[in-house]
Amino acid sequence: MNKKITIAIDGFSSTGKSTLAKQLANNLGYVYVDTGAMYRAITLFAMQNGYIGAEYFDKELLINSLTSIRLQFKYNPELGFAEMYLNDVNVEKEIRTIEVSSFVSKVAEIAEVRAKLVEQQKEMGKDKGIVMDGRDIGTVVFPDAELKIFMTASATTRAQRRYDELLQKGDAVTYEEVLKNVEERDYIDTHRDNSPLVLAEDAIEIDNSHLTREEQFEIVLGLVNEVIKTE
Repeated sequence: MNKKITIAIDGFSSTGKSTLAKQLANNLGYVYVDTGAMYRAITLFAMQNGYIGAEYFDKELLINSLTSIRLQFKYNPELGFAEMYLNDVNVEKEIRTIEVSSFVSKVAEIAEVRAKLVEQQKEMGKDKGIVMDGRDIGTVVFPDAELKIFMTASATTRAQRRYDELLQKGDAVTYEEVLKNVEERDYIDTHRDNSPLVLAEDAIEIDNSHLTREEQFEIVLGLVNEVIKTE
């Protein structure tokens, strides 16, 4: 029986990290964890409680409320993946809005928030056999992961993908609004003091600007099989 490994997928927003991670987890029979959903859920909590808005962000109130935030992934057999629950409420749809996207990088900058979630993420992956995607999985959460993937694509390509996705969900957004959000998130993610988005020295970078989901999956599955053979 093949030895189970840890697969860390990092990269910029809207590069399809979650889609790839789900594909790999389903193919390999691994656990999939969307760390972005965890940060989005805390962002939604901050929005619901009036801690963050367009012109303000009360970080101390959010930090002091962290102990009252309970996050869970619950598997939905009809969808084939786990959905995010915030304090026992399914918030999978709410956390994917452009409003949450506009604030999530600011929330993810907070050291106390990252410490809380990184601790949970490390616990989730202690037995390996996991695919986890985010911004600091290969550098902070699982620095010893057997396979690290770093995904990138041009900002315009990512904005178009995100725009199309939001339109399909019925959200009233403009392409310009989405592109601005993508560029702002890129800047915050790569310039924050705590666990910035960086390419790990031993990560394999994949620019999927011109790859289909199927092509990308086959490339990475090939990398996975190479690693497993050598373990």
